[in-house]
Amino acid sequence: MMPTEPQPPATGDFIAGPIPVPDPEYRWYHKMSAVLFITFCLEVGIFLVIFPWTQFWDFNYFSALKPEWHQYWDNMYMRGGISGLGVVNLYISLVEVLRLRRFARHS
Repeated sequence: MMPTEPQPPATGDFIAGPIPVPDPEYRWYHKMSAVLFITFCLEVGIFLVIFPWTQFWDFNYFSALKPEWHQYWDNMYMRGGISGLGVVNLYISLVEVLRLRRFARHS
């Protein structure tokens, strides 16, 4: 059996325009969670960018945990990769700061 071709709707069966979508309502806890997320990402990002290049990097708990991994721990590429994760966190915090406009009231 062959499928039939689609028929156009009857004149009263469709809506003339798009259905308006109501704007979302943001509460105080939405705003506060956004600010806390920005603060968290900013602090983690700054820490991960700076800490691998300090003197404390070689004398922390994780570097002494497995002595055979010390060659990887001191590798500049490892430090750069961890600093790269910090840059990603800083980028996320910057994007979220720019997205704070979503909480502004539109007149």
